[in-house]
Amino acid sequence: MSRTSRLPRSMQRAAAAGSALLAALALGALLAACAGNPASINDVRYDLGLQSSLEAQDAQAAPAAPGARPLLKVLAVSAPPPLDNDGILYRMNFDSQRTARYANSRWTMSPARLLTEHLRTSLGAHATVLAGGDAVQAPMLKVELYEFEQVFESPTQSAGVLAARATLMRGGKVLAQRSFATRAPAATPDAAGGVRALQAASDDFANQLGAWLSTQSFAGTP
Repeated sequence: MSRTSRLPRSMQRAAAAGSALLAALALGALLAACAGNPASINDVRYDLGLQSSLEAQDAQAAPAAPGARPLLKVLAVSAPPPLDNDGILYRMNFDSQRTARYANSRWTMSPARLLTEHLRTSLGAHATVLAGGDAVQAPMLKVELYEFEQVFESPTQSAGVLAARATLMRGGKVLAQRSFATRAPAATPDAAGGVRALQAASDDFANQLGAWLSTQSFAGTP
């Protein structure tokens, strides 16, 4: 027989109440600690940043001669299923090309949608950008995203890698096409480092795409 069972019933009830109180206090402390650190229980969300968007807005605000910027429809970026969700993808080149997604870090939307908005803003420095559904007749830019991931060459060294193909079309005909591949080193071997590297790779891609478009003669309508 335990020592507690030999106590009077009133003292047993008091001991049980004390144990319940201690358990409640412990649970409350745990919940308070979790509430004070939301990142421990919630996903961290990332986008592609604002720097290039602000630069493009400044360029659009600069005085320009009438007709200096041709019309351009920038279609929604297309991507394969692994890049058509909000997961942040990484690849282990040193481990049989193993791929995975970070558990508690995600994009605010799929990489294809993020890159669509990023390009539409950035390309505003080179053209009057329209969405694909606009009724206005204009040349169209189609971008196919093939790779958008953090690639690890070792457990401590990685880079953000972007690969895509751009096709400029008018009236159903292909005017020009080019493949792009950009790469930026990650400062840290984690999701935050990968995101910053992919932001830089996206900026580089947008700049290269804008420079390429500036060499194409796509003004006018079909």
